[in-house]
Amino acid sequence: MTFSAFMNQNATQWVILIALLTGVFSIHNYFWSWLIPHLLKRKRLIFRMAARMRGPSRLIMLVLTLVIVVPLMSLDRGTTDILEHVAIGSLISAFGWMAILALEFLTERSINRLAVHEEEKYADRAQATQLRVLRQSLRILIVLLTAGLVLSTFESVRQYGVSLFASAGAAGLVLGFAARPVLANLIAGIQIALTQPIRLNDVVIVENEWGWIEEISSTYVVIRIWDLRRLVVPLSYFIEQPFQNWTRDSSSLIGSVIWYLDYTVPMDEMRRKLTEIVEESSLWDRRTVVLQVIDTTEDTIQVRGLVSARNAPTAWDLRCEVREKMIGWLQAEHPQALPRMRAELDTKGAEMDGSVRRT
Repeated sequence: MTFSAFMNQNATQWVILIALLTGVFSIHNYFWSWLIPHLLKRKRLIFRMAARMRGPSRLIMLVLTLVIVVPLMSLDRGTTDILEHVAIGSLISAFGWMAILALEFLTERSINRLAVHEEEKYADRAQATQLRVLRQSLRILIVLLTAGLVLSTFESVRQYGVSLFASAGAAGLVLGFAARPVLANLIAGIQIALTQPIRLNDVVIVENEWGWIEEISSTYVVIRIWDLRRLVVPLSYFIEQPFQNWTRDSSSLIGSVIWYLDYTVPMDEMRRKLTEIVEESSLWDRRTVVLQVIDTTEDTIQVRGLVSARNAPTAWDLRCEVREKMIGWLQAEHPQALPRMRAELDTKGAEMDGSVRRT
């Protein structure tokens, strides 16, 4: 049947059908724009949920109108079958759409009630991460299930699927291999939601880059680098590869500061000065302050200071502050303690061969 013949077949009935669909569309708009807000103005939660369902509910009303009216029309069997398939497919899609919107509404409401941006709220951050990852996984499952149900309404597609599975062979292996990254990320998302190796706003080091977990999707993780770059990493990376998580159980960190000094440095005075510096700093969390000689060379000693702070950025700033103030103190009070080269002149030997002995 040509398109013109299709449209000319009982033209009056088509005009009536289009008019009915237009009327239902207008009624739905009035209902959702005026009546729903008036009826649910005191029930804000239900109103916000209903507002999100405007699109799928409109599609459902149009499909129901089509289902009721089409059997009353004098159409040939082929046209009726086409309209029935369109109606069934649209109805399944509308319910899938509605399920996704309900899932997003409920998870967003739960996430917004959590203090995910507060460093010490580990339980809230963990729960928000679980909700986000599970939402992404469930969304994929709903889309796949909806698409499968829509395609299964067509006999030709259903038979093709059966024949495809029956003749799996090499084609099945190719399809399975192609789908492996998607399935790996989907499984990794479920593992991350359950085991919590990373959470939103965790401080991590990945591929030698230091940053915060900014976003966790169904297939990738976005890391905000300290210089505001974004590192995008596949979700499966955090299951298969080692990485550093600085805030897995606590955001507190111990930072180290290294100085290379002369053997004449007064260690006791330096320890007292380090304690004085951190006590005057608002960055120190008053937990750890240690100064030790950790190595020696023929020219210098290696002195390490350990100081603690409440989080990674603060620890970095505290380390820089301690390093700068200690260098300034050494320059002002003990300049001889800074690294230097010594030479001892052997006057007796110098008279004979001019030798200089290095110490």
